[in-house]
Amino acid sequence: MALVPYALTRPFLFGLDPEAAHELTLDAIARFQNTPLQCLWAHSRVSDPVSVAGLKFPNRIGLAAGLDKNGRCIDGLGAMGFGFIEVGTVTPKGQPGNPKPRMFRLPEADALINRLGFNNEGLDSFLDNVRRATSFRRNGGILGLNIGKNAATPIENAVDDYLIALDGVYPHADYVTVNISSPNTKNLRALQSDEALDALLSRLQERRQQLARQHGRNAPMFVKIAPDLDEAQVKVIAATLKNNGIDGVIATNTTIGRDAVKGLKHAEETGGLSGRPVFESSNRVIAQLRAELGAGYPIIGVGGVLSGADAQAKLRAGADLVQVYTGLIYRGPALAGECARAMRSR
Repeated sequence: MALVPYALTRPFLFGLDPEAAHELTLDAIARFQNTPLQCLWAHSRVSDPVSVAGLKFPNRIGLAAGLDKNGRCIDGLGAMGFGFIEVGTVTPKGQPGNPKPRMFRLPEADALINRLGFNNEGLDSFLDNVRRATSFRRNGGILGLNIGKNAATPIENAVDDYLIALDGVYPHADYVTVNISSPNTKNLRALQSDEALDALLSRLQERRQQLARQHGRNAPMFVKIAPDLDEAQVKVIAATLKNNGIDGVIATNTTIGRDAVKGLKHAEETGGLSGRPVFESSNRVIAQLRAELGAGYPIIGVGGVLSGADAQAKLRAGADLVQVYTGLIYRGPALAGECARAMRSR
């Protein structure tokens, strides 16, 4: 149980600019992780071991990529009770992302809009941070490393960035996620189309097999997709994943749709919408993927999880594991344990 209830800190954080609150929180976690002050936010981990993609997860709840883009807070975030943590998205070179302001709260909808744009310090700094993380993995936590392309890299050369990033993260990752679904990098979602996705994944799979032989270990590779896909597009993606031997899929990223938040302040801001409004569309994609991929193919469900019941719904839709991000901002660290307990008793 955390020493300081989130109900006491949330009003202060929500009084700040969203990105300022985000950075303040990460700075504090980075500074105090693995110290006695970690008790301020720590929660015991619920035990519910499950094997997915050849990895043994201590429980089914994870933190989605995007919250800790530079991998600074792996141990501190893991202390909230997560079974797995995914950090990034990291790009080969550091980049500032899009101009500020670029993050907006929609509290009436338990939602966020962000157009951060893969802001990160680059691969070298990211790997330094990953190497420094010790306690989370020592205690059985699973670490996913999420890779993307630099904004300045033309889309026709995107595979080069993904290969550079894959080479860098592979030795340090329990699994690697290929992010082709952020709406905040120009043309990135074009990589979800049939021919582009097949070309990218075939090159990445070839390189991954080389890296597996080189390092003597197999790190599974997942692909993260968008919720803004119709049934035909999901069917093509599912077939392309299987044809290229990809180990699993993460569904889904943020949405560019705004129907669920029309009329709310900031609703028309450009960027990806996350939180409660993406819950149903995410579940729809998960269910379609499960129907296409069949039983046993690993699916990580993410999007709009703000309670244990929401996490259970992801499992019913077809997910094997569940991630949170926006829910953590609205509900605080106790959400991880609530979700893990709900999924254990499903």
